[in-house]
Amino acid sequence: MKHLIKKLRKYEIQIRKAINSQMQGDFHSIFKGSGLEYDDVRTYQYGDDIRTIDWNVSAKGHGTFVKTFKEEKEQTVFFILDVSGSQEIGSPGKQKVDISKELCGVLSLAAIKQASQVGLICFSDQKEKYVRPAKGPKQAYEIISSLSHLKPTSYLTDLSKAILWTLNAVKKRSVVIFISDFIDEGYQHNLKGLAKKHDVVMIRVTDKRETRLPKLGIVPVFEKESRKTIWVNTSFGNFRSRIKQNYADNEEELSIFAKKHQINFISVDTEEDYVPKLLKLFRIRNKTVKSV
Repeated sequence: MKHLIKKLRKYEIQIRKAINSQMQGDFHSIFKGSGLEYDDVRTYQYGDDIRTIDWNVSAKGHGTFVKTFKEEKEQTVFFILDVSGSQEIGSPGKQKVDISKELCGVLSLAAIKQASQVGLICFSDQKEKYVRPAKGPKQAYEIISSLSHLKPTSYLTDLSKAILWTLNAVKKRSVVIFISDFIDEGYQHNLKGLAKKHDVVMIRVTDKRETRLPKLGIVPVFEKESRKTIWVNTSFGNFRSRIKQNYADNEEELSIFAKKHQINFISVDTEEDYVPKLLKLFRIRNKTVKSV
């Protein structure tokens, strides 16, 4: 536990220094998102977004008025973390679930430093752990401790159910950081709804073992979620190339979906240094938030 915290704090400091010096950006804006709250109304001016028109006030007959907003003083950062069986792929200590927990931990430390409230839901095909949003260093360590000691009771995946649970639980507009391998079906509709209500960030965690299968003939493969062993012919025809192509197609679909619904999206492999990927994500978010 102490070793993990030391590692995460080192990464958090590294990220903060890079943003403040290299990018000359506002680290606070990375987690602040575009959360806005209603402030007042003013007379409509040419060029105003018609979606901001307050029809109730305008209907009184004194002209057309638009709503004005002010940036929320306090932002909530909420993590959705996939801890299903498909996350147990990778080398010891560097499985997808290990890297996912590290990402969640280091981003929690960073968000807490900016006075954000931070919450967490870990899921499989059911809720495995929920940490109610709160502020302060104690909250970050509570989240890291929860991740460190978590032992899921189910190996199955249901992303749609996790998203729906989040939609029902998180009422106030928040920055929602969704960490998963996104290997599931039928969750896009709920994810679209999540993106409409919240500022969503998707971090896809992958491992090369999922696509780089050697030619070993007929071999037993243990299926993590069903906990069953199946036999596959790794040398047969285009078996390996089809797996690799399906994986690439999945990532492309996620990327297109994210762009369409204004979701920040990055993909991280278990064997790579994820700090540069996070910095790239923060550069994009810094530009996006400042343009709001």
